[in-house]
Amino acid sequence: MKTVLILCTGNSCRSQMAEALWNHLGQGSWQASSAGSKPAGYVHPLAVQAIQELGLDLSSATSKSVDLFQNQHFDLVITVCDHARDACPTFRNADQVLHWPFEDPAHASGSEEEKMQMFRKIRDQIQETIRDYLVSADKN
Repeated sequence: MKTVLILCTGNSCRSQMAEALWNHLGQGSWQASSAGSKPAGYVHPLAVQAIQELGLDLSSATSKSVDLFQNQHFDLVITVCDHARDACPTFRNADQVLHWPFEDPAHASGSEEEKMQMFRKIRDQIQETIRDYLVSADKN
């Protein structure tokens, strides 16, 4: 089984959604984990809701520090925000490191529905990017 670590600053939105999506889309051939350079201490309720709309469950997810994973080997490490790319330590135990910047839905403004639309948009972008990666990885 291949392993991927998805890093963000707060580990409350993007990286959490990516972890759930990767574990689902990887169909048992990948094990995804996520962490943050400055963990928020919670998973954003709208991230939980956005993932739940796809039939996945983030309700028991927790915000974790990247320090928990420092001594583990990963096939792939992905940063999903510029701050994490700059702030996270170099993973010498990773076979590949990629940077996929996504807008932070936690900064969305407007009504609850407008905020939710932003979470859905980012969720869908993350899902499409993971799908594309998995398809290309399967070809190699």
